[in-house]
Amino acid sequence: MRRVIAIAVAGAGLAGCSSFSMDSFKLAAPEIPVQLESVPTGADAKTSLGPGCRTPCTVQVPAPDAGFSVTFTMDKYLPATIPVQVIRNTGDFNSSPPVVMDPSPVVAELQPAPGAPPKAVKHMRPKKPKPQKSAAAPAAAAPATTGSAFPAPVPGAARQ
Repeated sequence: MRRVIAIAVAGAGLAGCSSFSMDSFKLAAPEIPVQLESVPTGADAKTSLGPGCRTPCTVQVPAPDAGFSVTFTMDKYLPATIPVQVIRNTGDFNSSPPVVMDPSPVVAELQPAPGAPPKAVKHMRPKKPKPQKSAAAPAAAAPATTGSAFPAPVPGAARQ
């Protein structure tokens, strides 16, 4: 009976070794944040590596060995593609090398599509002041009764 148990344990141990691979020793590619912005805001941004979002936002991408691109799209605007360079600095033996993106943040200035009407801008005009009713207006209509020896001038009469 002891032999059967020993053979079963040895068989299970060898079966476990058959599924062993060297891939488990490889370091997983670290994910790095990429900040995406656009002018105007609200554009759909998609990286050539897959992840995307609506600007302004930050996406996590696996650190690539080479550069990648980000494409920005928005209704009534021409699409824009921005290339991103990946710069790897030398790292320590037991740590992955730091990755730097250029440009960071990735910013695209979208141009209006031809034929699209420009966005209307409302200009505020100051209100015209209303004429003030003054006490002088009724007095001008009535003839002046002053102690003058000359008669009051007639409005609208021309001088000669």
